[in-house]
Amino acid sequence: MTADLSIDAWDRITARSVATGGITLRVFEHGPRDSDKPVVVLCHGFPELAFSWRHQILALARAGYRVLAPDMPGYGGSSQPADADAYDALTLCADLAGLLDDIGADDAVFVGHDWGASVVWHMAWAYPERVRAVVGMSVPVTPRSPVPPLPVMRGRLGDDFYMVWFQEPGVADRALARNVRRTLVTREIWSAAWAARPDEEFPPPPWLSEEELAYYVAEFERTGFTGGLNYYRNLDRTWKLTEHLAGRTVDCPSLFVTGSKDPVRRFMPDDKMERVLTDLRGRVVLDGAGHWIQQERAEEVNAALLEFLAELG
Repeated sequence: MTADLSIDAWDRITARSVATGGITLRVFEHGPRDSDKPVVVLCHGFPELAFSWRHQILALARAGYRVLAPDMPGYGGSSQPADADAYDALTLCADLAGLLDDIGADDAVFVGHDWGASVVWHMAWAYPERVRAVVGMSVPVTPRSPVPPLPVMRGRLGDDFYMVWFQEPGVADRALARNVRRTLVTREIWSAAWAARPDEEFPPPPWLSEEELAYYVAEFERTGFTGGLNYYRNLDRTWKLTEHLAGRTVDCPSLFVTGSKDPVRRFMPDDKMERVLTDLRGRVVLDGAGHWIQQERAEEVNAALLEFLAELG
C-alpha cells in the first residue's frame, strides 16, 4: 500500500480539464467508468488541492468506484476568476453540477472536507436530485442563521479571528503568500498576529512527506491564495443568496467525520446536524486526530467512506 501513496502513483492518475459554468476545472479521475456503483466526487478545502484526496482516490477506485477530484475553483490547475463574486456557494454548486453533466451522470455521492464540506452541504440543499448521498468532514452542517455570519463571528471571536481577518482583499493574500511553506505547516491558525511574527520553520507533520509538501508549495507559490480566500469573502453573500433554502432539510443518506482535536469544533459544534440531516447514518470522531483527517488518518477515513458507500447499495 505504501507504493500506492507515492507521488509517482499520483502522477499516474488521469487529469483533464472540464469546462463548466464559464470556468475550467482540473479534475483528477480514477476508477472504472462502467461501474454500476455511484460516482464519488471529492471536494477539498482551504488551503488544499485535489491532491489532498490522494489516499481516498486510490482506495475508492480500487473498490470499484469512479472517483472525480477537482481542484476546486480558485485552486491549482482550475480557473481562478478575478471576480470574488464567482465564489459564493451556489455558483460553486453549479460548477459541480456541470461536472456531472460532463460525464453524463444523473447524480453522485459528494464528499467534502473543510470548505469542501460547506459546498457539498449546500449542494444537497440546492441540487437534491443530483446528490445520491453526502459526506461532510470537519465542518458540520448547521441550520441557516437568522442573521449574516460575519458580524456574529466578529462580535464573538474578534477582528483577528482568521475568517474575519481574511475579509480585507490583499491583506491575508500577501501574508500567506510571503512564505508558502510556513503558511502550510504552521501549527497555529492564521491571523494578523501570526503574520506579524518572524517566520518560523517547522518540519511537515508526520502524515506529510517532504515530497508531498513540495507539491503543495509549488502549486500555491504559482497560484497564491486569493482564490481560496474568496470563499471566505462570500460568507455573508452566500447567506443572502440562499434565503430560499431556509428550513430545507437534507434527506439523502449522510455521514459526518471529524477529528477529536479538530479546532473547528471549538466554534462550529455539530450538535444541531439532526435538525438538517434526516438520514444521518453516522457521526465518526477519530480520537486524537486534528483537522486534516483524510491525510492524517487516511486508512480510518477510507474505511468509514467504504462502509458508508457499501450501505447505499
